[in-house]
Amino acid sequence: MLMTTLDAVKAVLKADPALTPGDRARIVASVRNHGKDTETLRTLAVPEKRILPRAIVAQRFNRSLRFVDNLARAGILRRVTLPGRKRACGFRAEEVDQLISAEGSEA
Repeated sequence: MLMTTLDAVKAVLKADPALTPGDRARIVASVRNHGKDTETLRTLAVPEKRILPRAIVAQRFNRSLRFVDNLARAGILRRVTLPGRKRACGFRAEEVDQLISAEGSEA
């Protein structure tokens, strides 16, 4: 494999924020070995981090958009700005699910 190809693979992997440095090193090692170490790629576990828009969060709570905005303003839900956007934001799905389950257990 050419070094330029390997450098390109490293750059793409570095741009992915979901990968840890250890994961990147294992993938690069697998690419260097021409895929002979297939166990490395199977063991990589990328956590699923979904961002939900305001409207979906409001539907999950069965409330209005204002309710979701008030939760964010109070600091109960953390806003996450979407990449490449200035105003667009969402909320982490796991935080929303935790809040819904906590709300259901109190009732």
